[in-house]
Parts: sequence; C-alpha cells; structure tokens
Amino acid sequence: MERKPIEPGKIVMREFRLVKGQIDSPYEFKVSNIQKFDYDVAYSPAINLNESLIKADFAINISSQSEGNQVEATGSYHFTFVFFYEHLKDHAVLLPGAGFDWNPTLANAIASITYSTSRGILLSRFQGTAMSSFILPVVDPNALMQPATGTTKRTAHLAAPEKNVAEQSFPTSSSQNPQ
Repeated sequence: MERKPIEPGKIVMREFRLVKGQIDSPYEFKVSNIQKFDYDVAYSPAINLNESLIKADFAINISSQSEGNQVEATGSYHFTFVFFYEHLKDHAVLLPGAGFDWNPTLANAIASITYSTSRGILLSRFQGTAMSSFILPVVDPNALMQPATGTTKRTAHLAAPEKNVAEQSFPTSSSQNPQ
C-alpha cells in the first residue's frame, strides 16, 4: 500500500489488556548467577475497518541463562493494545482471504508504540523479581512487521553490568535541560 502521511497525534490507544503475565523462579534460584537472557517476541496486528480499530498483540517469552543454576527463571507475557485511527479506511484495505494491507507509515507507528509501551510495562513488572536485570532491547519496528523465519530466539545481556549506571557522569552538552 502507498506510504501516505499520517497524523500521529490522532492515534488513540483505546484499550490495553494484560492477557498473560507469569514469572517462574524456583526458591533455590540464584539471581546473582545470571549471565544473560534468551527471549523471543511475537507481534501480530489486526484491523477492523468498520470501527477504525487496530489491535496489536505483543507476546514475549524469557529465560535466564545462568552459571550454576540447575533450573532457570522464566517469564511469559502477552499484551493486547487496541488503537483507534479515525481515517483507517484511507490507510488500509482488506485482502481476499484473511489478510490486509496497510500504510507502512501507520504500521510502523503502531509497531513502535506497541513495542515501546511493552518495554516500559515489562521494566516495571520485573522490578523485585528474578527478571529485574532484563531490559527489552530497542529494535527497528520494521523488524517486528517481518514474517518470522526460523528461530526467533534472541539474547539480551544484563541491564546492570559491572558498574552502577547511576554513578556515571553525564556532562551537560545541551541548552535544553529540564528544570
């Protein structure tokens, strides 16, 4: 479909649902032994042209990779977002069968909002758990929209390596400092 300009300010998140949220961490599990995390994500959009709605499902499965732990900590989350975009019919068409084609600019915006909001929710939910050092990496939202080929397992390194980031110095280089 044609790449038309969209109005990002007119994308309205109508609903968010935590469909599934689970962390399994055995009592014997030692968080200090975690070396890295393996994870896979799934992103699946759908549209309802009559109601100008876009549904975006985001799911993630995470497993710690440790030294010395016999059983790893695991996590599984599934979020559903529903967005309203007033002129969706101008940016999407239904295809014969069950598919649809839509404006890549709008598709990118929905994937970006879904992924970045999911990152923040996960960051908050993981605090105080065995997954607290996992931060979902930043990705190109276009990669989320590509059909999965082969394995989707990825690796994320610990969010807090040797140094405490809060102790690092950040020299001011901009005149746009919040006050």
